[in-house]
Amino acid sequence: MKFSLRRRRLARSTGGDLAIFTVLGAGALFMSLPMIYTICQAFKPLNELFIFPPQFIPRHPTLDNFRDLFILMGQSWVPVTRYLFNSLLIVGLGTAGNVLLGSLCAYALAKHNFPGKRLVNNLILFSLMFAGSVLLIPHYLTMSFLGWINTYAAIVVPAWGATLGVFLMRNFIEHMVHDTLLEAARIDGASEFFCYWRVVMPIVRPAWLTLIILSFQQLWGNDGSLFLYAEELKPMPYALNQIIGGGVGRAGVAAAVSVILMIVPITIFIINQSQIVQTMGTSGITGE
Repeated sequence: MKFSLRRRRLARSTGGDLAIFTVLGAGALFMSLPMIYTICQAFKPLNELFIFPPQFIPRHPTLDNFRDLFILMGQSWVPVTRYLFNSLLIVGLGTAGNVLLGSLCAYALAKHNFPGKRLVNNLILFSLMFAGSVLLIPHYLTMSFLGWINTYAAIVVPAWGATLGVFLMRNFIEHMVHDTLLEAARIDGASEFFCYWRVVMPIVRPAWLTLIILSFQQLWGNDGSLFLYAEELKPMPYALNQIIGGGVGRAGVAAAVSVILMIVPITIFIINQSQIVQTMGTSGITGE
């Protein structure tokens, strides 16, 4: 008996498509209003920032807020490039370690059986229930006990153990990587690390790209004020937040700071948005 598979087309009119795109476009515009308003605030002169009722679009756009920001940054205790270097170092090391260790742990949990596997999975799920603010005191006590206060390790090492990456990668590896691929690689003499690096990681590329973005966003916004006390170790968000704390007179500069802190993760998200959509769309599909 032969079966013919035909692709079914949705009987949807042009008017229906137009209505759907209109609703989705209106929703996207509504959700992007806070970001658009923040950008508009950065280009307003100081006198327009305090107009009541607030004006959405600046009447006389200006770059004075950004000029004032660079002037203030030039008067900091250490060069601006040092703050930027600290941020890039923390983000780079933290993100790389999170992706590498998270994917290795996820591969073991998804494709290997060992005593205590179920317990480890439950602990990972349980850890996702805690907000970051709840863990600040235990986190500080642990770093103090290890002697890592006022070092990069106080921020980088905890990022390596973030369980969200393990949870995301484990689900994706379990559902998208078939056991037959790994068995074929092992029959050909491949080691476990070869299977992980050359078989698993290319298949789950959308997942670890998504993890890079999530880790980058979290570390980029971390000002390190709880653990870093030396000025030469502090990241860029700390320096910018210090400028914001200058009072009402720096309201325009504060708006410029918000745009700078926001535009970097948004740019990375836009570049890799297709990978994120693919990750979220396939993470719930069960493999056979």
